[in-house]
Amino acid sequence: MFTSDLREATQSEVVLQDVDGDALWMLVHYCYTGRIELREDTVETLLSTARLLQLNEVVDACCSFLMKQLHPSNCIGIRIFADTQGCLNLLKVAHNYTTEHFMDVIPNQEFLMLPADEVAKLLASDDLNVPSEEEIFHALMLWVKNDVASRKKDVSRLLSLVKLPLLMPSFIADFIETNPLFREERVCQELIMEALKYHLLPERRPMLQSPRTRPRKSTVGALLPIYHMSNWIEPWKGATSIEKYDLRGNSWCHVANMSGRRLQFGVAVVDGRLYVVGGRDGLKTLNTVECYDIKTKAWTTLPPMSTHRHGLGVGVLEGPLYAVGGHDGWSYLNTVERWDPQARQWSYVAPMSTQRSTVGVAVLNNKLYAVGGRDGSSCLRTVECYDPHTNKWLPCAPMAKRRGGVGVGVVNGYLYALGGHDAPASNPSASRFDCVERYDPKTDTWTQVASMSVGRDAIGVCLLGDRLFAVGGYDGQQYLKLVEAYDTQNNEWQQVAPLNTGRAGACIVIIQAKFVNRMVDDCSMRAIFLITANCIPIIEGNIQTSQGLLHVLESPLDVSPLYNMAEFILRQGQLRRLFAFISQ
Repeated sequence: MFTSDLREATQSEVVLQDVDGDALWMLVHYCYTGRIELREDTVETLLSTARLLQLNEVVDACCSFLMKQLHPSNCIGIRIFADTQGCLNLLKVAHNYTTEHFMDVIPNQEFLMLPADEVAKLLASDDLNVPSEEEIFHALMLWVKNDVASRKKDVSRLLSLVKLPLLMPSFIADFIETNPLFREERVCQELIMEALKYHLLPERRPMLQSPRTRPRKSTVGALLPIYHMSNWIEPWKGATSIEKYDLRGNSWCHVANMSGRRLQFGVAVVDGRLYVVGGRDGLKTLNTVECYDIKTKAWTTLPPMSTHRHGLGVGVLEGPLYAVGGHDGWSYLNTVERWDPQARQWSYVAPMSTQRSTVGVAVLNNKLYAVGGRDGSSCLRTVECYDPHTNKWLPCAPMAKRRGGVGVGVVNGYLYALGGHDAPASNPSASRFDCVERYDPKTDTWTQVASMSVGRDAIGVCLLGDRLFAVGGYDGQQYLKLVEAYDTQNNEWQQVAPLNTGRAGACIVIIQAKFVNRMVDDCSMRAIFLITANCIPIIEGNIQTSQGLLHVLESPLDVSPLYNMAEFILRQGQLRRLFAFISQ
């Protein structure tokens, strides 16, 4: 201003618009002394003035000061201030603090007094740290009730940012469907119907995907890989560590150790407890079973299987745990054992048609699938599925490739087969597959989808949120740190934070957060359909007709044994509306 041809350069007095006099005096003093005092009541004014005068050192000092002052009662205000001032680093830190402490932020006046646009920015974030999606809805209602008259017009727009399809049907019926704020809003009614449709038509979920069906990162729980192998020098010793992957932080940390080393074991979660089944200890094949309690962080020993197994597959179907195939140290197995957590005992079920070791096992549509593996003479492309109600294994369409050491996972009603190899056990350095196949149970067909970035077998596979994770593995030369996540909507793989150490043969389980949305496992959705299917013999009328359904709704039914649910209450009005909706 004073070194150019602007007229202020020749004026004896210049008026500085929108500049605080006290802040200007402090900045002039800083220019002469190199010192400045930062206080809570003046720091924002000082930062604004320093930015205007391009005193970047003072701006940075003010931003650092504000970062240290962040609290649930002021973080939203600091976040908005940083946005208006263009302080990107402060904006990022304040935003992250707000999302991390969102449950503590909600009751504060800063949140309750926010304009609708700022509330929308918050609710749109998948990084909000909440125990369940119900808390997002409660936060919205708390904000609305603070000024219903002026905020009613924004309800439908903000409700669209709540992931209604991920709420329990009972929650929708109790808190949303009956709320007068939503009854007269057409958009709100459409959102409610969308959520109910998602619950009632699970087979259509692949076509019903939207941002509202993608869980927030904090509600999907934690990914726990339990490793078979991590020591390239002495691979026969196996591994003992359990790590945890945090989706929000995109990071790994160590959480526990097993009581002893194992190789080629199976892992599953039953009733919130982690089961480690079979395997081998480097010398002999095991039939032992260990259980890890997440709450007490203690290991206990459970009754052993009847058969020693390594290279087995494990799955949990309708409560019981199944140990599928494997190798007993002498021969390849087609036998299957079932663990009843209530009776605490193992029993045999129908054997598979084929002996399978290093088999991929997954649960889809209430059936247990055994995919690929090795039968002793070659790798397999065959697939079969087990129906617990008939105690029979049925053949499915074979994969395009024979895959030993295949990884399998389920997303949106499809079964995915990842990587693997087609080489004799005597050739451990043979190339591994990077290709991925997808199985559609409705058409009994396999389709190839996007390949992983690296060919590998012994991959740990699981669904976390709405993405399929491929963890570690063996590429024929080394154990891998690589972790990739598959986006089913875009049909692409993206790399995420790598493991701390190269690992192979990871058995992956998901431990749900303490208050995680229970619809993650579809328990209530299955129970609704099981009621209409299993209760037919004890009621009159055809369940597929409106009269038959109305008779069910008006009949007292004891459904507590279903899926070990302690209690399930049929809401007649809710189910009538659901039936009317899906009959349209």
